[in-house]
Amino acid sequence: MNPDIVVSVLCGLAIVVGVAGTIIPVLPGSILIGLSLLAWALWGGAGAIGWVVFGIGLIFVGAGMTASAVLTGRKMKQHAIPGRSVLVGILVGVVGMFIIPLVGLFVGFAAGLLLSELARTRQVGTAARSSWAALKATGLGMLVECGLACLAASTWVIGLWVAAANA
Repeated sequence: MNPDIVVSVLCGLAIVVGVAGTIIPVLPGSILIGLSLLAWALWGGAGAIGWVVFGIGLIFVGAGMTASAVLTGRKMKQHAIPGRSVLVGILVGVVGMFIIPLVGLFVGFAAGLLLSELARTRQVGTAARSSWAALKATGLGMLVECGLACLAASTWVIGLWVAAANA
């Protein structure tokens, strides 16, 4: 089998895992996509097309990671949600991942966030509202990052077609 095809298939699989990783936190996400694009540019046999795809894809990956962090952080700040509550949510989410397969990370994150906010505010309604705002902010960040990761993946697919047509 042609080594360029092997590299392209492996990079394609890694890009699919990377896109899934923007939604499923236990998988590597945008960074894996960027590394896959770099690997394809180096060893995929596409030449200059590979480097153009890498550059454009890296812009999408960087924009997704940045937008996710900025949007999530801004919403958390607007609702005065401390980093401690998010950290507790993450820790309980990791524990939940081992207790409840598949959905434990999400359930644990939400439960940990709510418990931390309840301990902080001492009011169920306020804790629920701030936890819901944090969950929406996190979801929005993940959605934006996933969308831009899909654009990076689409850039790779188009580059793959162009490289195949020029071969």
